[in-house]
Amino acid sequence: MAEYTQAQKGGRSPDLSLATLAVWAGEDGSLVQGATQVPVVYSAAYGYPDVDAWLDVALGREPGHIYSRNTNPTVHVFEEKVRILEEAEAATSFATGMAAVSNTLFALLSPGDRVVSVKDTYGGTNQLFTSFLPRLNVEVELCDTSDHEQIEAVIAKGCSLVYLETPTNPTLKVMDIARLAGAAHDVGATVVADNTFATPINQNPLALGADLVLHSATKFLSGHADVLGGVLCGDRELVKRVFHYREITGASLDPMAAYLLIRSMKTLHLRVHQQNESALRIARWLEAQPAVTTVNYPGLESHLHHDVAARQMRGYGGVLSFGLEGGFAAVKRVLPRLRLAHRAANLGAVETIAGPPATTSHVECTAEERAALGIPEGLIRYSVGIEDADDLIADLAQAFTVA
Repeated sequence: MAEYTQAQKGGRSPDLSLATLAVWAGEDGSLVQGATQVPVVYSAAYGYPDVDAWLDVALGREPGHIYSRNTNPTVHVFEEKVRILEEAEAATSFATGMAAVSNTLFALLSPGDRVVSVKDTYGGTNQLFTSFLPRLNVEVELCDTSDHEQIEAVIAKGCSLVYLETPTNPTLKVMDIARLAGAAHDVGATVVADNTFATPINQNPLALGADLVLHSATKFLSGHADVLGGVLCGDRELVKRVFHYREITGASLDPMAAYLLIRSMKTLHLRVHQQNESALRIARWLEAQPAVTTVNYPGLESHLHHDVAARQMRGYGGVLSFGLEGGFAAVKRVLPRLRLAHRAANLGAVETIAGPPATTSHVECTAEERAALGIPEGLIRYSVGIEDADDLIADLAQAFTVA
């Protein structure tokens, strides 16, 4: 059967910048009849002139496609673009970001295996760790995200997989990928890193020692809040295992979704660069506000692991979070006053988006569960768009008058 996207022969020079690769990467060979844009291929199946040619593709001896639940020409281009930006050997995609997370975990883990991760991963991921995997007799140990010594000690007891998310959603904690990947590899564990918040523009976990990197493509890769998707890339054999799980369980990326992601990623570098700059300015402004109790952003010198972020990231991302004096009651007063922010459960878009963990990242959890994960009810996750930073600061200032 035609397989997941692998490193292609030829292609554009690896010496090109990320900005240029975001525009051109993965598109060689896909443009037909003089078109300058990747076509949307909606065929469910693909025909061959004879059985031998068909078998060559079906058995992976020649490139091609058999059935769009498995692979698709438009989807292939999206996978290649992310693969090249992340400097990976192979890539495969999914219908949603959580499909990428769940398919990866279910494909790589078996009853009796042990997983080490941290307490404040994204809420959906946390539910997999606390509810779904234990039912399959997979042991999960969740550590204090800020305590690298504890994480290393837990890994040293032995495990099959170490799952990292950095920066974390929504507390923006930072994990030292190289350090923890080294500890994981010492015990033979596979390292999976969620790079959604950072994007390949700001961070490349594979270059730091991770075996696999995944994204909720719905977020920054899309950037326009109009498409769902997920993607995984990294070690060829590991991606192959996840690909085969995904092609059977069927969480395939739709060709039109892939097209929208390809289109959006052409501006990824521009968008992320603007969001990096604006988020840092806004985070510094927030630190000086009397209504704000805490600001979580890796670019701030006050951040617990700012030194780690400065070492492993090229930019600090477009998401920050901050706590308000007065807790959840203050959140309910301030959010409706924001004029330049959607109150919605998404992030990474060209428009600013704001909301509390109770309705966004950790809606699946109770208030008690969020507290146990170190996520206060008075927190607002603020995903900075590409608007003018001065306008966003003025908007926050007028909203804080009721805080």
